[in-house]
Amino acid sequence: MLPWLLHQLLLMASVAAVPVEIPQKMFPTAIIVGVKKGGTRALLEFLRLNPNIRAPRQEVHFFDRNYNKGLEWYRSQMPLVTNGQVTIEKSPAYFHSRTAPERIRAFNPSMKIIIVVRNPVMRAISDYTQSASKRRTIGEMPSFEDMAVGNCAPWLKTNCSSKVDGVNIHIVDGERLVADPAAEVATTERFLGLESVVQANNFAVNPVKKFPCVRHPDATLHCLGKTKGRTHPRVRRSVLHQLRRFYAPENEKFFRLINRSLIW
Repeated sequence: MLPWLLHQLLLMASVAAVPVEIPQKMFPTAIIVGVKKGGTRALLEFLRLNPNIRAPRQEVHFFDRNYNKGLEWYRSQMPLVTNGQVTIEKSPAYFHSRTAPERIRAFNPSMKIIIVVRNPVMRAISDYTQSASKRRTIGEMPSFEDMAVGNCAPWLKTNCSSKVDGVNIHIVDGERLVADPAAEVATTERFLGLESVVQANNFAVNPVKKFPCVRHPDATLHCLGKTKGRTHPRVRRSVLHQLRRFYAPENEKFFRLINRSLIW
């Protein structure tokens, strides 16, 4: 009886000596930003397949809309993480903000910035498609051709500047994210300093919308909302050609800025 009791006491003592890691809320070390209809939400959902990547469920908008609430409020919005996990935040609108880049740099000069970009022609069509789907609430809309090559065209230009120059930046190609999500996610995992665990078999293509869905370990599929993979309007070839010419100089400037060419 005594040896058994001694064994149990020693076992309990050894268990008590093992430090228990308590999950904590930590500031993010990476932020996802990007253009509207570029794929920021899809990227975050795909990155969630990596158990070492954690993010808030909602966009926090600390560095543009909620800056006056303070850093403790910002941290309170973050998920609980343990050692080895990375906290990231997704607020695409930081990309267009006049104040967010400087605030981010002041907060953490080593912050990793993930910028999701997209072929501006396809992005413009996606944006138009989304707006057209809401025509019951916003009224009738002109055709895509009338908007794209009319007075609205200057507002569709790629918004990319050197505002975040010097920050650790990773570019995600929104077109490739749809065509080959595993490859694009893998480069992002490595950028975050993590082992790449997301594989091609983690995805399946929605047979109707042709948009990638996440395949869970139990073989069930999770597809993004109905706004993803909408059918685009047919656009005249002459208009597509005009748009490509319109965007070409801006695309070249962007490619030089990131020292990389994208197949746009």
